[in-house]
Amino acid sequence: MTCTEFLQQLDEMLDPAIAGPLRAELQQHLRCCEHCEITLNTTRKTIEIYRRHEIYELPEDLRERLHEAILTKCKGCGK
Repeated sequence: MTCTEFLQQLDEMLDPAIAGPLRAELQQHLRCCEHCEITLNTTRKTIEIYRRHEIYELPEDLRERLHEAILTKCKGCGK
């Protein structure tokens, strides 16, 4: 299984009710791919935060950089 294939099936990995050969193949990929393991863990954490409706204040410098990046990206969309 490639990382692209893993990411296409990420929702299957997030659903604890899914079992069988596909889940085993996904778990096998995770054992040898740190990148996909990080992606899975980050996605799980994001879902947990969303479900709890937690609000995290961003540091001011990060907020400003994010705002600038969004504005820059939006200006490029009008071409």
